[in-house]
Amino acid sequence: MEKTTSILLIDDHQIMRDGLKAILSHGAEFSVVGEVENGADAVRVVRKTRPDIVVMDIGLPGLNGIEATAEVLRHCPQTRVVILSMYGDDESVMGAIRSGARAFVLKKASHIDLIDALRAVAKGGSYWGSQVSDQLLNRIQRGDISARANNAVVDELSPRERQVLRLVAQGNTSKDIAAALNLSVQTVRSYRKAMMKKLGVGNVAGLTQLAIAAGLARPLEVTVREAGV
Repeated sequence: MEKTTSILLIDDHQIMRDGLKAILSHGAEFSVVGEVENGADAVRVVRKTRPDIVVMDIGLPGLNGIEATAEVLRHCPQTRVVILSMYGDDESVMGAIRSGARAFVLKKASHIDLIDALRAVAKGGSYWGSQVSDQLLNRIQRGDISARANNAVVDELSPRERQVLRLVAQGNTSKDIAAALNLSVQTVRSYRKAMMKKLGVGNVAGLTQLAIAAGLARPLEVTVREAGV
């Protein structure tokens, strides 16, 4: 029997939380273990309950969803965050990536998109909808995200580390990468840890952002992966 994924809902609208609970109540795949309505309470409750996934509204009162995500992951790095937003503007998307979120889902998306995102994140992957991915690609093409600057940083990596970085950014898990490169899973994890130290990032989202900005992976490649890290 597969393990149920525990989920904490963070949204300041009761009707939205009720709708999310209704969507997630079908079957035993997901279990809603709590709900709160602001960012400060989100951090406190996550530290207490340690859910597998937090579904985080971006527009929270006080501590907003981006700030709350960074705080949640600082205290509970094993918890993964899925951002929900009314708007997919550049500031929100880039803020979600920088905060360490593993997925970004627009509230106007279908419930199927949300389930896909949760499944991907629960199994160690990431999920960025097509609209969000297109925006990231457009920013790179406009030069808003400097590929030149990030290439200088990525150039410090060895050829093997660059291979691993590209595969990480495409959403592959350590197991996937080990199989693709004929390495052990522990070796892949060691490469990933070393890259984070060299590049000055603390999570997979940071590695992904640098890889995209440096042209090692297109945003549209960062999508659902059906395997655990």
